[in-house]
Amino acid sequence: MKEFIRTITCVLIIAFYAVGVSFSAQTIKAEKVGYPPVIDGIGNDEVWQQAQSIVTYDNVADIDLTLKALYTDNQIFFLVVFPDADESRTHKSWVWDKIKEMYILGRDREDVFVLKWNMESEHRDLSIYGKDPYAADVWFWKACRTDPKGYADDKIQTLDSIETRNSLGLTSKAGTTMYLLRTGDSGKPVYKTDLQEADYADDKLLRYSFSLPTGSRADIQAKGVWKDGAWTVEFARALNTRQEDDLLFDVTRKYQFGVSRYEIAGRQPNPKSEQPLYGSGDVGEELILTFEGAGE
Repeated sequence: MKEFIRTITCVLIIAFYAVGVSFSAQTIKAEKVGYPPVIDGIGNDEVWQQAQSIVTYDNVADIDLTLKALYTDNQIFFLVVFPDADESRTHKSWVWDKIKEMYILGRDREDVFVLKWNMESEHRDLSIYGKDPYAADVWFWKACRTDPKGYADDKIQTLDSIETRNSLGLTSKAGTTMYLLRTGDSGKPVYKTDLQEADYADDKLLRYSFSLPTGSRADIQAKGVWKDGAWTVEFARALNTRQEDDLLFDVTRKYQFGVSRYEIAGRQPNPKSEQPLYGSGDVGEELILTFEGAGE
């Protein structure tokens, strides 16, 4: 089980949101290259040496994350490295309860990483505790549910003052009620939930099965490798996916985004989970993507 970050940390985070402290933006420069890196989660391709790294702080996970970016004429690539004491590649497994003689939902939670892109024409506070509405393009790598097939999930997260079906009410930094909603892009996701087994087959069963995604859910290649106490995750996506539910990258422009080590879902910490802060993630430092060598 992963170490539970102390309750005081969560209290400080809530207080931090309440006073509305903002981050200064840090810029990451995507270097133009003649050929793409291999998306294998190893990150040792020579082409990555052409990219400068930045370090950004995840205030919820209380860790530093390292990012690099590259692009070609058609694609953009990210390399992410972050510390993690152990490798978590299962998620909400079916666990056999000997007393009840049935399968119940396990406490295991997969490792994840999120890139969250502002889809608005103007600057926005991309925190889930922001006071202004926004829509964000979310790239959601999941060690259990998407990594086996080499993808990240592609979704849209919205924050709005109007409540909609399945949205979650949150108190903003301004003290107003805002509603958070995350929806999947068009197409079929890479994973599906398997039904709970009625009869005993093993002490622990995987809860998901996998197939290739389709449509806009297949836009983002991603692969992660855990080694020596750290994850390395690589992402690749077309600059222009030609999908209405995706952010279009124009290499002459700048783009605002944020990252998170944990799922951004607006949930409170759950001490009973193997990862108590799973679902409690939020973007930290504001990041700006620029494209070096555009037009050359």
